[in-house]
Amino acid sequence: MDSSIDLSSAYADSGVEEVLEQLDKDLVGLKPVKTRIKEIAALLLVDRARQGLNLPCSMPSLHMSFTGRPGTGKTTVASRISQILFRLGYLRKGHVVTVTRDDLVGQYVGHTAPKTREMIKRSHGGVLFIDEAYYLYKSGNERDYGVEAVEILLQEMELKRDDFVVIFAGYKDLMNDFYKSNPGLSSRVAHHIDFPDYSDQELMKIAQLFLAEQSYCFSKEAISAFEDYIQRRRLLPFFANARSIRNALDRTRLRQANRLFSRMGELLNREELMTIEAVDILASRVFKGELEGQNQPLSSGDS
Repeated sequence: MDSSIDLSSAYADSGVEEVLEQLDKDLVGLKPVKTRIKEIAALLLVDRARQGLNLPCSMPSLHMSFTGRPGTGKTTVASRISQILFRLGYLRKGHVVTVTRDDLVGQYVGHTAPKTREMIKRSHGGVLFIDEAYYLYKSGNERDYGVEAVEILLQEMELKRDDFVVIFAGYKDLMNDFYKSNPGLSSRVAHHIDFPDYSDQELMKIAQLFLAEQSYCFSKEAISAFEDYIQRRRLLPFFANARSIRNALDRTRLRQANRLFSRMGELLNREELMTIEAVDILASRVFKGELEGQNQPLSSGDS
């Protein structure tokens, strides 16, 4: 019996490298996150190699916590994690079921358990991604049914740990409070991954990638204008990293379209149809210290 194994061959055969490469393409920056995902993949690959050589192995705990502000790539990473676990044989299907409190918690007695169990059932063989998970627990409200949902999750996370993975996600401070509310929950989450905000330079790169995907580009002057936009938008409320950038570009394209439409009767060339000019960006209300898409300055909403 062969008592050795080539990890490089096992790695190549698993298809995990392809998933990790796609993750690099999908997300700008996030080096600490990507490094942690690669470490988890390495751990599982070695664990599978140990099984192949009949070394003692126990089913690793794979439940995770993703913390960070909106738009930092948590949902994308959850999708890639599910693919890695599927390719390594730790999940049967590798799909992701995304839920919030409303999908798990009922409004009356006897309503929460079937809702929670149904979502868990749908996630069997894959990942249950619970966004803004801290809303499951409402401190000081003894009649809130979120506690029941958490208790069911705890039971299933332990009893069926080989059939689905739970990823809790949300703002870091609120998630810390959530785990403090239930020590048993924290002990079942093996991997805590923090997603940092993007830098201004990374957000600019994200913007250019978004535009390129739709065959748009910035003019030289527009690049400077959007760099200024990023700095200003970050200082306003409800900043959501890449999500805010995408929303800003949607509005910028709208202004570009209106600018071009005002030239009705003229012939427009390919470059003009593709190019975002500085004027399309500088018309944003962000340059007045206001959020776009809102009736009042600094109210809830996005760029």
